[in-house]
Amino acid sequence: MPLRPKKSAASKFPLRLMPSVRKAAETFSQKEGVSLNQFINVAVAEKLAHLQHEEWLTTRPKAKQALIAKALDALERKTTNPPDEFDKIPDEYAGRRRNSGTQSPPRL
Repeated sequence: MPLRPKKSAASKFPLRLMPSVRKAAETFSQKEGVSLNQFINVAVAEKLAHLQHEEWLTTRPKAKQALIAKALDALERKTTNPPDEFDKIPDEYAGRRRNSGTQSPPRL
């Protein structure tokens, strides 16, 4: 007898939440104007995306120094076209980068 494939359509899943968690979720779902079901779906999807991203960060190939140097050279290359006004690097950022590659940009 062949095995039946599991249904992949929307399925019901009984979920038990602590009363305080459910109340908070209901409050925020109402503020967002969505059903509690949709709110929980989005919350789980966001959490999964975060976890998958963290997993990807730990397993992705690390950039090689030669590739990093090549990318930095491309960024430093002079062009004949000046940048648009909104593309210019603020002086406080550009000055720090020229002085030391290890300092972080100032907080705005």
